[in-house]
Amino acid sequence: MQRISVDLAARPYDIWIAPGLIGRLEQFIAPLVPTSIHLVTNTVVAPLYADPVRRACERVAPTALCVIADGESAKTLQTVAQVIDALVQARADRGSVVVALGGGVVGDIAGFAASVFMRGVRVVQVPTTLLAQVDSAVGGKTGVNHASSKNLIGAFHQPSVVVSDTSVLRSLPERELSAGLAEVLKHGLLADSEYFERTVSDLPALLELNDEALAAAIARSCQIKARIVGRDERESGERALLNLGHTFGHAIEALTGFGRWLHGEAVGCGLCLAGDLSSRLGLIGPPEVERITQAVAQARLPARIEGLSKAAAIQAMRGDKKTHAGRIRFVVLERIGHAIQREAPDALVEATLSAAGYR
Repeated sequence: MQRISVDLAARPYDIWIAPGLIGRLEQFIAPLVPTSIHLVTNTVVAPLYADPVRRACERVAPTALCVIADGESAKTLQTVAQVIDALVQARADRGSVVVALGGGVVGDIAGFAASVFMRGVRVVQVPTTLLAQVDSAVGGKTGVNHASSKNLIGAFHQPSVVVSDTSVLRSLPERELSAGLAEVLKHGLLADSEYFERTVSDLPALLELNDEALAAAIARSCQIKARIVGRDERESGERALLNLGHTFGHAIEALTGFGRWLHGEAVGCGLCLAGDLSSRLGLIGPPEVERITQAVAQARLPARIEGLSKAAAIQAMRGDKKTHAGRIRFVVLERIGHAIQREAPDALVEATLSAAGYR
């Protein structure tokens, strides 16, 4: 079992990574001494894991279950209200703990509900997708989408603990597994060139769910994110670099209706777009752009998208949370393994979009 600490001054917490942790969940929740536990999951995960998780939780405190709809389309204020209604009905109080069992959508919704219920109750993240285990369950970002933009409504609310059971990844569809690999590649590209190259070499093993390769990737991605979050919890500076590929990716999700593309698929394409823009800004060369594109394709992720409007994409990106005074701030690469923030002329952005199949 691997343990990675997120060193926040006010509320440090641990990430635990190993197979079989779902059946031992009580050992991570019991130290919180909850008055009650409120398990939030979705219609896909519930039949697979809700029963064993609920049994583990009930060994600690009375446990209630709330099941929400699956998918990005459920990431709304209405679903948050559903969770809060369930907390009220179950008589949750300030000593209660919310347990988020699922992928990034469940984690975001349950975490956001926990952040606002009674002005904040504790949340435990139990991520069941690779994307959630390497990224979204760590760092305390919670929230939901607005029709115009991804994750526009939310709050920072750090978990009390993250429990990543790698054995549950065997139930993932291949498409979901590849979506998680986008975030793995992202971490290497922005912070660790050796990790990026190792990930590319390990892609066949990762796609075959090799336990050793998965554990190493999850641990290293969590180390990178934990280090950055520990230095910049609320994204006032360095943490924005974790959005490499996301400004482009979020626009893809918005323009395709939140659900047609998985988040990781949009991020994978966004990494290629960010690489192309980095080249047009004179920061990296064509060989690096090609290396990124090949890695994304080898992870079985889309490297381009056909037919979206360039004008609509730029308008969507202007609604991105990193936009300042109407100017889009992109995360780009000075080299593989080192990202920076930079504004870019619309003409260069349009050229990047055109090369990727936008019209």
